[in-house]
Amino acid sequence: AFRARLQRLDWMSEATRTQALAKLDAMRVKIGYPDTWRDYTVLEIDRTSYLGNVLAARRFAFQRGLAKVGRPVDRAEWVMTPMTNNAYYEPTLNELVFPAGVLQPPFFDPDADEAANYGNIGATIGHEMTHGFDDGGRQYDAEGNLRDWWTAADAKAFAERAALLVKQFEAFEPLPGMRIDGTLTLGENLADLGGLVIAYDAFMRARQGAPAAGPQDGFAPEQRFFLNYAETWRFKLRPEFLRARLLTDEHAPPKYRVLGPLANLPEFAAAFGCKPGDAMVRPAHARPNLW
Repeated sequence: AFRARLQRLDWMSEATRTQALAKLDAMRVKIGYPDTWRDYTVLEIDRTSYLGNVLAARRFAFQRGLAKVGRPVDRAEWVMTPMTNNAYYEPTLNELVFPAGVLQPPFFDPDADEAANYGNIGATIGHEMTHGFDDGGRQYDAEGNLRDWWTAADAKAFAERAALLVKQFEAFEPLPGMRIDGTLTLGENLADLGGLVIAYDAFMRARQGAPAAGPQDGFAPEQRFFLNYAETWRFKLRPEFLRARLLTDEHAPPKYRVLGPLANLPEFAAAFGCKPGDAMVRPAHARPNLW
């Protein structure tokens, strides 16, 4: 689905597109757990001291990092542990990693239907893939080298479209007098938007030729795709914690990771019958239309 989108982008030149497709094809994927498990033998755990265990774990991680200095890059290594309920893209290795912890309900459920899984884990996979082409990831090539492979015109077109997303998020005011930093959160906002369109396209492809799925709980499959995505970001944050996140976190607050990208998608508007001028419909000229 992402390849098809890259192939039809009207703002990207063939020179940059060729490099982008090569990078997409070169992405390595790690799923579940590593071939070699991390050795914690030297990490001493004391059942009587939480603080002591935290400090010991930090010392262990620091020493483990120092031990890598001067050694060849281990491309088989995982940054996250298999138990972690998260996923990541590593630009210097051009790899996607999905630990076992994230491959369970509600993100992925083998017993759930396609709308649920594409809206949850599908959007997460698309999110991480898009990181390879966001404002930071696009600076690395297919081999993970820091290299500018964009034409000047394409870089300018990307920046102009990304600026629309910055402006959108800076209009959100989660707390009185505190707005989202659109520049700080740009990479994650780009990945959220890209992840959604990639996952939705993949969802539509998966349904081609399949028996038409009827509504569940009163919602059509297209609606449930977006509802499942939104459910991913159900959080309750104290004002103090939200304030700290607004100042330091490269992620927008959870609520706005739903409101922000969905308002840019005509597919969302069509699914729920939203009309021009509605709160969840961005005017065409204000949409980034990056991917």
